[in-house]
This record gives sequence, C-alpha cells and structure tokens, in this order.
Amino acid sequence: MVRRAFVFDPPDRFVAGTVGEPGSRTFFLQAREGSRVVSVILEKTQVAILAERLGSLLTELDQRGLAELNPVHLPDDVAPLDEPLNEAFRAGTLTLGWDGERRSVLIEARAQTEEEDDPETLEALEDLEDDPDGPDFLRVRITADAARTFVERAMRVVRAGRPPCPLCGNPLDPQGHICPRRNGQYVH
Repeated sequence: MVRRAFVFDPPDRFVAGTVGEPGSRTFFLQAREGSRVVSVILEKTQVAILAERLGSLLTELDQRGLAELNPVHLPDDVAPLDEPLNEAFRAGTLTLGWDGERRSVLIEARAQTEEEDDPETLEALEDLEDDPDGPDFLRVRITADAARTFVERAMRVVRAGRPPCPLCGNPLDPQGHICPRRNGQYVH
C-alpha cells in the first residue's frame, strides 16, 4: 500500500482533543488547513508525553534565546475538534524537533506498524523515511507561540479525565473502584 503523507506547513489549527466520556475517551491529534482536516488517533499517554516534551523543548529554546524574542500569547483554543472526524491512522511513533533555520517546531506522527513491536527492527524504522510503501505520517510545522498554545490545550485535555483515587492514584469511575491500597475494598 502506498504511503500517505499529510503535511501542514503551517496549519491553520493544530490541536489535541478527545471524543467520548472520561474513562472511554478516544484521543486525537488534528491538523486543519482551509477545508482539509486530518485526524490521527493516539493514546492518552502519548498526548501527555508530547505536551510534556514540547513544553521542555520550548523552555530550552527560551533559555537559549532561540524562540521568538517577544512571545505572543495566542488565544486559548477551546473549540471542539473539527468535523469530519475520520481517523487517518493510529499513531505509533511521535517525533519532535526544532528547525533553527525556519524557527519552527516540527511534530511528526507515524502510523503504527508491526515492526514497532520488535526492538531489533526499531532502527529499520528510520530507513522508512524515503520508502514510498512506508507507514503513513502526519507532519506539522508550527511556530513556538502555536506550540505553547498546543501544550496548554493538550494538558487541559489530559487533566479532564477521571479524577485519581486519593489512595492509589488509579482513575476513579463515577461509581468508585476496587482499590488495591484498601485490600480490594470498594472506594467511592
């Protein structure tokens, strides 16, 4: 199957969002440029790690004076995900980088492949970059200001899930859960 490449340089909008109720949400990365919308499914932990690492990258860029000298605070993006919400693929690998020449953040999500489960073929994934039959990918190039807005929204989306149990930290369902810290007793 021929690889599909979704490139947004830059997008009109790039966000992390969810569909569904806490406890059974589906997480998406979504890029939009004009009427073209691409949505990629990923795990909650992937969203959290991407936001955390992107925040660290932005902090380092600020310390080195490489990002915008006068950061502009963009308005918070609280709008729902754009329609139509059709998944292009499920992300297996996320890549993050800084393009110093263009002074922009590069984020890439690659489709999950069977090879990712085999640690010996992890290096072979990098060889797939130019392979026309390689995994689908979404590549987005955004400014540091847009990246800050992305991080704020992504962290809000992650925190909007079920509250943690005060004893064990596992997510609490509205009706409670069986807590390992209480020897299997039900906690409300």
